[in-house]
Amino acid sequence: MTIPMKKHYDVIIIGAGPAGIFSALELSKLNSKLNILIVDKGKSIINRTCPMRTLDRCINCEPCGITYGWAGAGAFSDGKLSLSPEVGGNITDYMSEDEAQKLINYADSIYLSFGAQQEVHGLNNKVVDDIKYEASKHNIRLIPCPVRHLGTEKAFFVLEGMYKQLIENTKTEFSELTSVEDIIIENNRAVGVNLVKKKESYKVTADYIIAAPGRGGAEWLSDQARKLNIPNTNNAVDIGVRVEVPNSIMDHLTKELYEAKLVYYSDTFDNKVRTFCMNPGGVVSQETYEGGITLVNGHSYAEDERKTENTNFAMLVSTTFTEPFNEPIEYGKYVGRLANMLTGGGIMVQRLGDLLQGRRTDKDRLKKSTTIPTLKNAVPGDLSYVLPNRYLTSIIEAIKAFDKIAPGMYSKNTLLYGVECKFYSSKIQVNNNFETKIENLYTIGDGAGITRGLMQASVTGVVVARDIVSKCK
Repeated sequence: MTIPMKKHYDVIIIGAGPAGIFSALELSKLNSKLNILIVDKGKSIINRTCPMRTLDRCINCEPCGITYGWAGAGAFSDGKLSLSPEVGGNITDYMSEDEAQKLINYADSIYLSFGAQQEVHGLNNKVVDDIKYEASKHNIRLIPCPVRHLGTEKAFFVLEGMYKQLIENTKTEFSELTSVEDIIIENNRAVGVNLVKKKESYKVTADYIIAAPGRGGAEWLSDQARKLNIPNTNNAVDIGVRVEVPNSIMDHLTKELYEAKLVYYSDTFDNKVRTFCMNPGGVVSQETYEGGITLVNGHSYAEDERKTENTNFAMLVSTTFTEPFNEPIEYGKYVGRLANMLTGGGIMVQRLGDLLQGRRTDKDRLKKSTTIPTLKNAVPGDLSYVLPNRYLTSIIEAIKAFDKIAPGMYSKNTLLYGVECKFYSSKIQVNNNFETKIENLYTIGDGAGITRGLMQASVTGVVVARDIVSKCK
């Protein structure tokens, strides 16, 4: 659609990820008369593609088809819905655990109504307790969490269904390839946004503004907060690698848990190291962020015929910086740029054995690996030239510890891809309904530093929608 100049909406939602989508779904459900505009830098879901899935190489689409667009990174992600308030964000900072669980159950019911998989992993308490008990022997904490796995291909159709519901059956409009230059404030109240679409500028007004830009827009949101004098604090910076091993090493964990969320504190530096986004039978992938930074990620399909022989997962080191340092997002991007510089813009891969021996993995050494890389265009290299020693040492110590409960992980043929970094580092100050100190301006989801996954991001959208509707009555 083309946005008319000075058109007015009841609500403008910045970002079409799960936080923004669930805001619109709940708003429309509670008040069908509301005129809603959702804007996103990327394309609508029916226009989103990732050429790499067929070409086995990134062609640097602008904007990235993986990171931006309707459904955010969730459209092409593994589609894991974490059904515990303990996993995927910090919503219990704003509500009780019971309230959080009720909202998670509600959001989960919406995913199910749009065709999400019925199966939930991690409900066999006896098996989970046994794994947790075994892990504790080696100073490893297993965080139990039921998981509903959509699968990459089915997540797309679930989120496409939400798009069709909103666009075809409600008064919701979606403007693709649209950037927000600024949020307009008058008398400490949000009244609209300045948009850019096809190099044309538009001023669009609204009674309420919801900023839900996702991880790709985290830096933009931090900049807006600074301009508007909205307090924000630095979350921990999560930087690390994506590990890839044969399914045989992880199957005894993933068959029941699907995702084994493990936490270990490194011996040398006492840094927190955690596993994240585990993909049994999955594929390592890459995604491009604003400014052309390429980072590693991973996903897996629901259908057995599309599964691979490998399991991949992120291994991230968490660091909370103190004053005077105040640019955690830029720090993560700096590490990412360094890796891209050494690979010519791609993702680096190294065998653990080569890293331990202090040598670079080259094409010949990679060919000898019994773990066949699923990211075919990854560039063999040396991660010690990229990651600070503190991070690399902590990751190696964690892998060695995890080998106690997943024998074979600490192997010369384990593959490490770099760099993985999660941009949710700036936590915007909001009240319990996620409203900022500026009246009628809300900020939610991963980009606001409040959540770290699909489910909790969806929950924040529900909370904001209910608060707005209560004010409209």
